[in-house]
Amino acid sequence: MRRLRLALSKGRILAETGPLLARVGAAPREDPARSRRLILPTARRDLELVLVRAADVPTYVAHGAAELGVAGRDVLAEHGGAGLYQPVDLGIARCRMMVAVRRGFDYAAAVRQGARLRVATKYVQSAREHFSAKGVHVDLIRLYGSMELAPLLGLADAIVDLVSTGRTLAANDLVPVEEVMPVSARLVVNQAALKTRRAALQPLVEAFARAAATS
Repeated sequence: MRRLRLALSKGRILAETGPLLARVGAAPREDPARSRRLILPTARRDLELVLVRAADVPTYVAHGAAELGVAGRDVLAEHGGAGLYQPVDLGIARCRMMVAVRRGFDYAAAVRQGARLRVATKYVQSAREHFSAKGVHVDLIRLYGSMELAPLLGLADAIVDLVSTGRTLAANDLVPVEEVMPVSARLVVNQAALKTRRAALQPLVEAFARAAATS
């Protein structure tokens, strides 16, 4: 039987997952930030890392190409979570998904008056659910980057994006006005694999839970 696979993405999640991997005895045997390999062995003989795009982690895990993964709540909300078990909030890569507008735009008044807002975001599903719950009518504009430009160039009245320090918003004369959801990274597990390979997976899940609790 092949090794278990843990899917995760390069960048902040990989950097903040590193100490957790070390705590569970699964530190990668080569530097993921420098290596060109996409499948890396770890200090655990039964586990290897698979490096994929952040948005693809839930797909790899849900379809069984990897038994486990680390993904942000934002990504999981867009994916929908079908076929995934989310046993551990790892408490890393924390930020907030926020509604932000250009400084001087009266967002509260626009909502009170029932205005139809143009909202730019790559988090279309999360934004749709958020505004629907508030009874706010919106036209959603899907963008994949440089979200802050949309209000500045008149493409949108507001954006929905991840905010960590808020410095990028401030630098572009935008202000956060409403939280959509707090975001952190979670350990996700393929539901079918948890049944068929429980003896191998459950101790690893519990080890991650302990590592997260002590971080």
